[in-house]
Amino acid sequence: MKRLLSLFIFACIFVTSTANAAPSLIPAPPQLSANSYVLMDAYTGDVLVEHNSREELPPASLTKLMTAYITEYELAKGNISFNDQVTISEKAWRMEGSRMFVREGTQVRLEDLMRGIIIQSGNDASVAVAEHIAGGEAAFADLMNQHAKLLGMNNSHFVNSTGFPADGHYSSAYDIALLSRATIVHFPENYKMYSEKYFTYNDIRQPNRNKLLWRDKTVDGLKTGHTDAAGYCLAASAVRNGTRLIAVVMGTNSDEARASETQKLLNYGFRYYETRKLYSAGQVLSDARVWGGEADTVKVGFADDVLVTMPRQNADSIPASLELAPEIEAPIAAGDVLGKIIVGTADNVLLEREVVALEPVAEGGFFKRLFDKVKLFFMNLF
Repeated sequence: MKRLLSLFIFACIFVTSTANAAPSLIPAPPQLSANSYVLMDAYTGDVLVEHNSREELPPASLTKLMTAYITEYELAKGNISFNDQVTISEKAWRMEGSRMFVREGTQVRLEDLMRGIIIQSGNDASVAVAEHIAGGEAAFADLMNQHAKLLGMNNSHFVNSTGFPADGHYSSAYDIALLSRATIVHFPENYKMYSEKYFTYNDIRQPNRNKLLWRDKTVDGLKTGHTDAAGYCLAASAVRNGTRLIAVVMGTNSDEARASETQKLLNYGFRYYETRKLYSAGQVLSDARVWGGEADTVKVGFADDVLVTMPRQNADSIPASLELAPEIEAPIAAGDVLGKIIVGTADNVLLEREVVALEPVAEGGFFKRLFDKVKLFFMNLF
């Protein structure tokens, strides 16, 4: 039987099954005039609201979130630089729809092209960057699909870098939320671009099409999209009082509708939910018994912060149980999994998370190991 330790988290957090606590009064989420939508906690990945969120739909220029993500990934790897001079091909120059207005044969800094993708939604900028990274748009689309698989975007397939209508090019609200979350979490420095309201290139000043950047000061991204087939789409993120939410709305009937419907979703989420940090990285939960080691105990905790999405209510505590392996034997390396913690009750499990050794424990000498084996033998008899 696993060793069980009872813990309590004193953080004024609500649990619906806590004795003597008032019931959680959360109304039904708003019904949006959209084909598909999802509301996700950016830090935990928890889905708070969804409607047809896995439906495969044309994503229009929300596609450019993947183009930008791959660019940020390649920047982080050191394979490219914002100072790269990107040569504009005829294909990029000839792209129709929303454009940055780059000229064929010229060279443009990659950083400017990134702003052209994110702020101006430039199809020409997207193709130019795809060609710079992968040598061609078809090869870049292959990269897009590889990254989509790694991110768990199971209802997405890309055939171009722009979202220009094409057979077999689709995504889902949930997948776009996953992609948005990866952008925010993995590349926070570059994410600042998504909040910029204007970008000027070649003496042409264009506004960011995300109206929520003007209407809600807590909104700082991400991207709009529109085609006849896709309707008006928006992926937006906002942060209030330490909680960051991502809303993706697809298939509304106007520029105004995508903004107002997304705002409804964000307001609902912030009104009734919040992100709480239950434990910090490196926080010691317990000293676990170690057999056959130089030390008799090892500190147990978490490698990363432990966050949970909670209803915005008050309560005194959340019950939690720590389940450790029945026999922990040396040697132990820092980071070795030694058990798990379960937060919540049997009827309302909020999360399960592995706990790890926070320090190494070397193997003890011969007589220490022998003594511990004998002691453990007799303990198991009784």
